[in-house]
Amino acid sequence: MSVTLAGMTMKNPVVVASGTFGFGREYGQFYDLSELGGICAKGLTLHRREGNPGPRIAETPMGILNSVGLQNPGVDAFIETELPFLRQYDVKVIANISGNSPEEYGIMCEKLSEAGVDMIEVNISCPNVKAGGLAYGTRPELAAEVTEVAKAHAGKVPVMVKLSPNVTDITEIAKAVEGAGADAVSLINTLRGMRIDINTRRPILKMNTGGLSGPAVLPVAVRMVWEVSNAVKIPVLGMGGISKGEDAAQMMLAGATAVAVGTALFADPYAPLTVRDGLEKIAARQGLSAVSQLTGGVKPW
Repeated sequence: MSVTLAGMTMKNPVVVASGTFGFGREYGQFYDLSELGGICAKGLTLHRREGNPGPRIAETPMGILNSVGLQNPGVDAFIETELPFLRQYDVKVIANISGNSPEEYGIMCEKLSEAGVDMIEVNISCPNVKAGGLAYGTRPELAAEVTEVAKAHAGKVPVMVKLSPNVTDITEIAKAVEGAGADAVSLINTLRGMRIDINTRRPILKMNTGGLSGPAVLPVAVRMVWEVSNAVKIPVLGMGGISKGEDAAQMMLAGATAVAVGTALFADPYAPLTVRDGLEKIAARQGLSAVSQLTGGVKPW
């Protein structure tokens, strides 16, 4: 069941996605976190953030919308209090970071590298203050700039760039970050969506729009993982709507080396273990000696 993602070997290919697992303390009351392949911690910023005003979560027929706004204690607090907790477990720790400038990404990469995380996931769906609020992930040159800075400050820690689906051609961004030195890419981040209360005529989310995740985005995510894995040579962490083994197998067949489970956790804390066990059964049923043999196995018409 073990897989290697950008030099990081995990006991199984199932990671919990950033923003859905907090720092693992609550889920650690349900099962031993060592059962997981990896934990991608809640997104970190250079300084503490309170996040957006509520309501900031809204259910949709096949998932949720969120506009949490990166509420987090800041990178220093994570290193001081949360990382030691996670290090009690035999699980790979991936730190997710967001910044408003390349300099902020660089500072965080340096701190996290020195603290000894296993991988850094760089969220490029953040607004670039200097570029008038345009998200780094929407323009290849901006995405490449952040990637270069992250790599220059991350030392020996692998850098994985999280791609936004809210672009015309996701492969252009993937190729740009690969060219800038990224060790892996993760996709997809949330799709922008909106819900309106027809009685008050106001959006349900206080910030008007939010990120859509959950089962509804799975076909979009599988398609984008397939496109990106055919466009770049670096490995892919696939995510978006995975809640069972069959979903994860689709994602791996499309080209993902490993998968991340996110929104499913809100309905079922045990979802990552269900996905892991389901994947194992599928690989065994298909006569595979290793689950990694699923990766890239799709046979397009």
